[in-house]
Amino acid sequence: MSVWKKAAKANQKTHRERHQPEERQHLGLLEKHKDYQRRAKDYNEKKNILKTLKKRVLNKNPDEFYHHMINSKIEDGKHFEKEVEPEDTPDQICLMQTQDLKYIITKRTQEQRKIEKLQAQLHLTSVDHATPNKHIFFDKKKKTSLGVNVDKLSTVELPDIDPETLEKSARTRQSMYRELAKRINREKELAVTQEKLEVRRAVENKSNVLPPKRIKKGNKYRAPVYVWKYERKK
Repeated sequence: MSVWKKAAKANQKTHRERHQPEERQHLGLLEKHKDYQRRAKDYNEKKNILKTLKKRVLNKNPDEFYHHMINSKIEDGKHFEKEVEPEDTPDQICLMQTQDLKYIITKRTQEQRKIEKLQAQLHLTSVDHATPNKHIFFDKKKKTSLGVNVDKLSTVELPDIDPETLEKSARTRQSMYRELAKRINREKELAVTQEKLEVRRAVENKSNVLPPKRIKKGNKYRAPVYVWKYERKK
């Protein structure tokens, strides 16, 4: 580049786009040319996409089957996605992502022991509150009834049952039943999670020569079912 061109370029004035006038500041920033180019490009891209989609709709065979039809529906001319039931609950996802199989087996064993303990306690309380249904036979000669002297029966003092005590006992039993139901549901959740982890470990086993085939999709109540192709050992 010659000296004259360098001098001319150095003396060249830089043209800048004007700013927003003060009386129009309430309208926001003044759009520059680069902003207009970006907006026009976005508009034309969306216009072309809509044009392509309309063309596909016009050329589509209405009797054509595609797999997404199973999980979608049309109501009043509007397209909706069908709600697909998730395979895993949030608790199952959290356990499978943060814990291993040994931890889940340990927690499930603890829940089973707590369930057995609660069931035993509830059985004992039901026996204590049960009313005995017995026939009493008196011996006329000895005047005894099951080893108790008949003359002394009138002097035996039976304990008074306070209504508040009965109500408190009933509340305790209800609380124990609620805790038992909670423990049972927790144990079922852990059992399903354990089964899913075991199936996943078997599917991801590197010793599998052929990948297994899933024949039943899992859900939050059961693990998926896979079958492995039998290979004859040489």
